[in-house]
Amino acid sequence: MMQRVVDNIIAVTKESVKTFTYESLNNIVRLINGVSALLLTFLPGKANILEGIHGWELRPTFRGPRFPRWMENGVSSFNHFIHELSVDSDSDGSSLDYPYGDEDSDGDTSPGSPLSQSSRVSRASSFSRNDRHWMGWMWIRYVFFWILLPARFLLGIPVRIFQLSYSRSSNGSSAPGSGQVLQARAINKMQTLKDHIVHRTTDRRRGVIEDLHLAIEIFIEAIFDVVHKAAHFILSPSEAFKTLSGWYSLSSSGAQDSHDSDSEVSVPTATLGENDPAPKERNTSFQQSLNTDARTCQDVITELGYPYEAIHVITSDGYVLLLERLPRRDSRKAVYLQHGILDSSMGWVSNGVVGSPAFAAYDQGYDVFLGNFRGLVSREHVNKNISSRQYWQYSINEHATQDIPAMIEKIHQVKTAELKLSQPDLEEETNDEQLYKLCAICHSLGGAAILMYVVTQRIEERPHRLSRLVLLSPAGFHGDSSLMFTVVEHVFLLLAPILAPLVPGFYIPTRFFRMLLNKLARDFHNYPAVGGLVQTLMSYFVGGDSSNWVGVLGIPHYNMNDMPGVSFQVALHLAQMKRAGKFRMFDYGSASANMEVYGSTEPLDLGEYYGLIDVPVDLVAGRKDKVIRPSMVRKHYKLMNDAGVDVSYSEFEYAHLDFTFSHREELLAYVMSRLLLVEPSPNQQSSQKGLRLKKKGQVNS
Repeated sequence: MMQRVVDNIIAVTKESVKTFTYESLNNIVRLINGVSALLLTFLPGKANILEGIHGWELRPTFRGPRFPRWMENGVSSFNHFIHELSVDSDSDGSSLDYPYGDEDSDGDTSPGSPLSQSSRVSRASSFSRNDRHWMGWMWIRYVFFWILLPARFLLGIPVRIFQLSYSRSSNGSSAPGSGQVLQARAINKMQTLKDHIVHRTTDRRRGVIEDLHLAIEIFIEAIFDVVHKAAHFILSPSEAFKTLSGWYSLSSSGAQDSHDSDSEVSVPTATLGENDPAPKERNTSFQQSLNTDARTCQDVITELGYPYEAIHVITSDGYVLLLERLPRRDSRKAVYLQHGILDSSMGWVSNGVVGSPAFAAYDQGYDVFLGNFRGLVSREHVNKNISSRQYWQYSINEHATQDIPAMIEKIHQVKTAELKLSQPDLEEETNDEQLYKLCAICHSLGGAAILMYVVTQRIEERPHRLSRLVLLSPAGFHGDSSLMFTVVEHVFLLLAPILAPLVPGFYIPTRFFRMLLNKLARDFHNYPAVGGLVQTLMSYFVGGDSSNWVGVLGIPHYNMNDMPGVSFQVALHLAQMKRAGKFRMFDYGSASANMEVYGSTEPLDLGEYYGLIDVPVDLVAGRKDKVIRPSMVRKHYKLMNDAGVDVSYSEFEYAHLDFTFSHREELLAYVMSRLLLVEPSPNQQSSQKGLRLKKKGQVNS
């Protein structure tokens, strides 16, 4: 009888503590969200910054966030439980039941449940089904709570000793029936892992607030579990002795196997587009995910049912680049997409099937290649011991003269070999004629790098392999920019000799802070006023650009395992361009160094060599772009047009990141229309027609 009373009191006290901490945390979050909404109302220009944010509710609101999913109809689970208790207090044999609200499945943006799927097992096992009428004595829980508060730590000491003794027990023979116990435990843990994997595929991330909810629950469960065991041992010594005997009877090897099955298990996986699509074993663990979205470009592509291929490219200076591909091996038209600063190939597939340039090009019959510049936190290099200072020692020059040439030459090798293999009757290359047409779509820094690549290749009389350039808000000219960029320019140029050896690159160095950024992005989504405030402040920093900066933080290429960074010299190179008012190569700081690299005391002014560009160029600017303003894109256009380049210019009502991270059908239609202007050469068309006629004749015969 006494044990039942104590168990009931501990259960009610535990639920009371949980509810109090949950409600306190949510009240704090509501306060932060409300203050953010209040601040947001006084910030000027927020209407233009927050308009058109697709999929993000960032408009200010004075109300707090919606009730979390662990609250049902505005009533907390504890209050719901108390209500049921008063109704059923006279029922005999009734059991404790904690009716929590079901998990939302309609895309609700409210915070996740602190009693979510990862903690259902602990919740289900923590409450025994006892009679409810003892719960009426609610005042007793306060008395016992304060009595057990200092005692639970002391009573937990013998439990800890028993656990350590159990973990270090000798390899004795197991008691009869222990095999079934271990097997049952393994089945339960496998089911738990299965539930975890299912939950991870439907909701890949938890925010910081959701993690706090879960951490509080785990902490409270652990504390009260110790208190419950201590009280059980004191009130039932015989049961305690029997439990200890059972612990010592289990073999340590079986316990170790059970532990391993909990921490890591192999699950079958298959990747579309591989030569062997059979399922393969892949290790996964709870510790690896930490509920952050660490999907790669490969994950996004294959999950949507498209083929995928990864090609590792090594530059002449030893950097290992990842060239990703949506392969159409028999296609004679290919497209190369190159991202901008602090971005990766993920930008070209982040909007799903309908709104992503990579998928749109593939659906139009193109062999799609996604380039990735050097500059990852993982520091991929042939020299595994390369230092951080050595790795980040590059400017935009290296992007244009090392990265892009290596990737385009790899594309040329792959396409030429595949076309000759799949279509052996095609004409051999003559007079530098390619068997395929390659177009390039580049954004921001990628646009500046591809222009630098084409000009330098033409100066060195090397083939650039390209048939058309589509440049979305290309960098290069930055004279017309915001006050903030002007301040950054002066700081960089003034402090460059001091900062260069101290700060070789700009990135988040530790996994913890990268994980924190990933989780904060989820919180910015869950709490609209906070997200709106951060969005507005970030837009102020970049001159009022209304791009979805908060949404970009949630893109999974900013994850705890890796993320793109930017070298100090790349930032310094941009500052040099802004100061000079010219699109030119990197200034090494001395006449002798420049003479050694360029053959002149000044860096190469690329605008003066635009006449060497021998392919059509389509320039696209955004009227709302405050990072690279339309006037700067028009400067590219004027120099190209004066030099006789086949160039076009278009403007859209876009901000800087809208070209890649937003669902813009009109932009996709325009880009695809420009690509379709590139047609196979006459000799290739006749060759392809002859090949079709030959195959048709073989079929008829």
